Amino acid sequence: MKQLNFHHLQYFYAVAKEGSVTRAAELMNVTPQTVSGQISTFESYIGAPLFKREGKRLEPNSLGQVTLRYADDIFNLGNELSRTLATQDVGKVANFNVGIVDVIPKVMVYEILNGCFDLDNRFVLECHEGGLPSLLADLSINKLDLIISDQPLPVGVSVRAVNHYLGQSGVTFFVRKDQSETYQADFPQSLHKAPFLMPSRNSALYQNLISWFSQSQITPNVVAEVDDSALLKFFGQAGRGIFCVSSAVEHDILEQFDVAVIGRIDAVSDRYYGILPERKFKHPATDAVLHAAEALLSKDN
Repeated sequence: MKQLNFHHLQYFYAVAKEGSVTRAAELMNVTPQTVSGQISTFESYIGAPLFKREGKRLEPNSLGQVTLRYADDIFNLGNELSRTLATQDVGKVANFNVGIVDVIPKVMVYEILNGCFDLDNRFVLECHEGGLPSLLADLSINKLDLIISDQPLPVGVSVRAVNHYLGQSGVTFFVRKDQSETYQADFPQSLHKAPFLMPSRNSALYQNLISWFSQSQITPNVVAEVDDSALLKFFGQAGRGIFCVSSAVEHDILEQFDVAVIGRIDAVSDRYYGILPERKFKHPATDAVLHAAEALLSKDN
């Protein structure tokens, strides 16, 4: 067989990802006729079709799916190489792009990433916050070097990545200082019918709390569900309700917010993970961040 034409493979890859010749043409800034012609040439070279039509979409057939898996590896490795080579001329390491699942406490993120500024290698730390699905999408196309998450990589997700377990922590419950005596005496039963600020439904902590409340026969009065962990604490500081955060950052919460601890439990625990792309080379800052996270979480155990 003749040598593979990677130019043809790129057109195939665009159509396979977009599901449409027209959308692939727009993405590549060429005409649909050019895309169709390149796909036809590639299929003639292979000697078999690569796509099947499902409704309005073009989907890779069985041979196309095999080709797509190889194309993913080829282009992802090419992007990694480009990032590496682009930094060599200026003598610095590529920017460190970290994805942070939005429900993770910001004080915890600060503690984990703060040490990056003391590393010898010169790079710009870029932090990207969002939900796990959107961050995984960015990781799959090499836009991120690491994701810090409260959940592991979901089973069945077609992203070439690995989980790195960082540790776990029990949770601490807080309320505004002038309300603390009301809830400290009979904790945790004092949470029953008390105003409560819940984390996002998308967080692992939300599900763990729901389960624990049910087992403990506690029914708090949920007054809000908040995605942003910082906003949750501001509402708590304003006296809008009780909230809970990983015990690993209890000291930071007490320093930064006008709140008091009403109790701690280990039955509900936050688990944290680093999700890393499968690459030939890790960013040099990755290990330092993972070690900082492990050290922080070990303080609570």
